[in-house]
Amino acid sequence: MANNGRPGAIRKNKKGPTTGTGGHGRKALEGKGPTPKAEDRPYHKAYKNKQLSERSAAKRSGGTGARSAGARSGPKGRATEEVVTGRNSVVEALRAGIPAKALHVAIRIEMDDRVKESLKIAAERGIPLLETGKPELDRMTDDAVHQGLVLQIPPYEYQDAYDLAEETVEGWKKGHIANAPLFVALDGITDPRNLGAIIRSVSAFSGHGVIVPERRSVGVTAAAWKTSAGAAVRVPVARASNLNNALKQFKDMGVFVLGLDGDGDVSLPDLTLATEPVCIVVGSEGKGLSRLVRENCDQIVSIPIDSAMESLNASMAVGISLYEVSRQRAAK
Repeated sequence: MANNGRPGAIRKNKKGPTTGTGGHGRKALEGKGPTPKAEDRPYHKAYKNKQLSERSAAKRSGGTGARSAGARSGPKGRATEEVVTGRNSVVEALRAGIPAKALHVAIRIEMDDRVKESLKIAAERGIPLLETGKPELDRMTDDAVHQGLVLQIPPYEYQDAYDLAEETVEGWKKGHIANAPLFVALDGITDPRNLGAIIRSVSAFSGHGVIVPERRSVGVTAAAWKTSAGAAVRVPVARASNLNNALKQFKDMGVFVLGLDGDGDVSLPDLTLATEPVCIVVGSEGKGLSRLVRENCDQIVSIPIDSAMESLNASMAVGISLYEVSRQRAAK
């Protein structure tokens, strides 16, 4: 008897031929190749550990315990604040009197003598103490080894080179400043410890300021503060957008520009301009003075040294020159 039931009630034969996919599922059957190593998989713990190890190695190669403010840019190109990390570096920075914005201390930190001294100095100086979690400390230090202590350093407030020179010259002419203007300008110096030592020498020999170029030059970092042994509080550091233009402006004000170089026009003991307003320019130990800076100098002064010694460290050369200038001024 024929089945005259409803068409929708007829069961389809499941075992019969079916329509093909047209190759749409072919990729799903090909496989994804060999499994990557654990350290190459972004979501694996081994990958994160590898990244942390590389960052820590990079920080250790720096060897200063401080992150430069210009090393990394923040939102819209703004430089991030500098921080001093690690118990030894933090306590030494606090002992040196480096200006600090805040001392971050890890929650439930293991106390030792360095931590206790850091907390004591910070409390005496009125530096805010902030209890901070490890994830935040890691973020602040780019995952460098911080040992639970991070000292925030505020950005240094530079004076303008022209304004500093003009103010000093005018003060000297009016009798408000006893000694003739004395400046030191840095040409290509990139080591903050050199800058710190130069600031210390300028302070010791009654100098009136240090001039640094805005680009391709060292700035006042935590390492410079520490090396200056507090002298950075007394000696202003000014920035010049263009060092050559600044030297020309100094000359227009009556300041003689003296460049330090081994192949000089005059030997330091024979210097006759020491009692006049002067700006001593020092270059890097390897390259010396740049060509344009050298052309803008009134005299190139050399320091007599033993022939076996090719050159002096920049901060040593400045210290010797400032001593001779101070000696001649005192003799007059």
